[in-house]
Amino acid sequence: MDKLRALFTSLGLKGVETFIASGNVVFEPGKGSVAALEQRIEKHLGKALGYEVATFIRSGAEVAAVAAYQPFPAKVLARAKAFVVGFTAEPLTARQTRTILDFKTDLEDFHVHGREVYWASRVGQGKSKFSNAVFERAVTRATWRGMNTVKKLVAKYGFEA
Repeated sequence: MDKLRALFTSLGLKGVETFIASGNVVFEPGKGSVAALEQRIEKHLGKALGYEVATFIRSGAEVAAVAAYQPFPAKVLARAKAFVVGFTAEPLTARQTRTILDFKTDLEDFHVHGREVYWASRVGQGKSKFSNAVFERAVTRATWRGMNTVKKLVAKYGFEA
């Protein structure tokens, strides 16, 4: 995480902090296009690390909104062994949304909202046939985080929707 923090700092970003060895980096983005900054970060990390690193930027308010969003009824979440959110670069198209919703089973549920895909699994991530790789092959690039991690991030930094 120290190396990741240093890589972001070397881009001239201010207030860089990493969060719980999760690949999450909090920083002050400065001015300019978020999409351009994502591309700049991806290129820099790829060059420094020697492999592609998909980058998805969200503001503090956006992260707080993700944490507060209720995509499933309480009874679904009460039975879930995993409650995960996938972050994508762009909102999913109608076709992409249908594709992800086709993964729904009696044990796993999905919900698409904006640039996020919510996944509740009664079998847990390790036993599921669904994964980030499956999602990327079928739909688009994404990065996935447990909802507990997202909520801890919001709590630590005091983000508000």
